[in-house]
Amino acid sequence: MNWEQLLSAKRWGYEDRYNADQADARSEFQRDYDRLIFSSPFRKLQNKTQVFPLPGSVFVHNRLTHSLEVASVGRSLGRIFYNKIKSQEPAIDTRLPLLAEVGDIIAAACLAHDLGNPAFGHSGEAAISYYFTDGPGKIYKDRVTEHQWKDLINFEGNANALRILIHPFNGRGNGSFALTYSTLASIAKYPCASVIGGNKAQLHQKKYGFFQSEQQDFEKVAQELGIAKVQDSPVVYKRHPLVYLVEAADDICYNIIDLEDAHRLNILSYQEVEDLLLPLCNSANMPKYLADMDDEDAKVSYMRARAINSLIKECSDIFYKEQDSIMKGDFNHSLIDVLDEPFRSIMKKISGVSVKKIYNYPSVVQIEVAGYKVMGGLLEEFIPAYLVNNSKYHSKLVELIPKQFLTKATDDYSKIQTVLDFVSGMTDLYAVELFRKIKGISFPSLG
Repeated sequence: MNWEQLLSAKRWGYEDRYNADQADARSEFQRDYDRLIFSSPFRKLQNKTQVFPLPGSVFVHNRLTHSLEVASVGRSLGRIFYNKIKSQEPAIDTRLPLLAEVGDIIAAACLAHDLGNPAFGHSGEAAISYYFTDGPGKIYKDRVTEHQWKDLINFEGNANALRILIHPFNGRGNGSFALTYSTLASIAKYPCASVIGGNKAQLHQKKYGFFQSEQQDFEKVAQELGIAKVQDSPVVYKRHPLVYLVEAADDICYNIIDLEDAHRLNILSYQEVEDLLLPLCNSANMPKYLADMDDEDAKVSYMRARAINSLIKECSDIFYKEQDSIMKGDFNHSLIDVLDEPFRSIMKKISGVSVKKIYNYPSVVQIEVAGYKVMGGLLEEFIPAYLVNNSKYHSKLVELIPKQFLTKATDDYSKIQTVLDFVSGMTDLYAVELFRKIKGISFPSLG
């Protein structure tokens, strides 16, 4: 793989209008960022659970604030990489004019990385999968292909994000978001089909990155950018190099910021958080700075900022040093997993504390359990209604599905995806309210 081909401002759905020399106030990749910021799927992230239930009397992060912070970190990672390259090759802008914009590409990809996550955090993904593996959805196994069934029983937010960005939903035009090829490729953490995803020995196959419905679309992007292909069937590609920086930005943010939220909710004491964050700050003067502060929240925020800054520097150094391996597609680690000591051990310790004390905290588990009931309940109503539609009740349910999601396709896989597009795009609050109304638990207001 080479940067000359990997960096492209060609737009999905508008390839014939591509103009690399177009002069404007914004670059093509800044346009990507702005299109995402102003989009409805992005706005909906403000009411989708990150970790802790929403809303609450104490501010905690949601998917939207998380995505904005990840984008900020990602932009810094990209900018540092460009500066390192330019320091070694001052005339790099002549040879690679788009390299200066890798920070904007990464920032846009970071904004989009969670667009496909359903309500109720990662439990929403599991709830959708459970409907097909252990719920009423088991009956559809013989009505779809083996590969399509794998999509359904392992519903993946990463693949769903790509679908949201490129699928021609009704009324959006063929290009949907019409993002650049490089931005689209930079969100594909696991560029393989679902039937072969789940191979934890290979980072790019740990999960999967596209549904069967978008496989040809992803292949078109990958071929245009010269992304290394591993095999044709099932389809497997190596990662676009910038995926490593998008992934690192996400890893840095959720590991560090979940601690800050846990402290605000009194799940972790100040001392517990200080013991975890202070070693990451990489500053002998930090204890003195902290001693001058009276507010514990302010202390945690300061350590959070310094810790993130240290991790950005460490991850950018690794990305630069491992360029040969990354460009060959042979680098089989996330950047956060190969940090130098003591950072690596500290991050593993943070991960352990997070699993034990944060992700298994009662309110977090409760929202996960509620997610199973709500998401499963919606699917058991809407999927039979849309596939069968042989009663007035079914017809009324179908009328609740926005027209943008409806399909002219007649196969069951496409129809099931219509319902999944609708349900996975719901916010936590809307999903709960709709579930209560169609189950007769509450009644809609006439006001």
